[in-house]
Amino acid sequence: MRAFRFLAHIVVLLYNEPMTANERLALVRKTLKLTQREFAEKISVATGFIASMEIGDRRVNPRIMKLVSSIFNVNLQWLETGEGEMFYTDTEQEIEEIISLYKRLNPFFKKFIIRQLHDLIEYKGVN
Repeated sequence: MRAFRFLAHIVVLLYNEPMTANERLALVRKTLKLTQREFAEKISVATGFIASMEIGDRRVNPRIMKLVSSIFNVNLQWLETGEGEMFYTDTEQEIEEIISLYKRLNPFFKKFIIRQLHDLIEYKGVN
């Protein structure tokens, strides 16, 4: 995986152009050592759809980015913008999950969760 990340940095330095989302999608697949067919099967799309995105005939849409992110633990920000690391660390993944779940709560439960976190920190003496 490091070799592909290194190669991506070399491309940016040589051409002074950031990679496109299409190129980053292809890099993810190659880093995972998956064929287009295997990659497509894992995210439930046609192989031709992956091929057309990788060569730039189709735009990598937000739905595909979210699927790739969740299935392969790919940093969504990196996939969208090229910023950050290609893959989430376990902590980043947990934080993303917590935020996603929190956003789905109604205001009463959001306040409840915040109070519980404050109480837990106070109880543990963490500050």
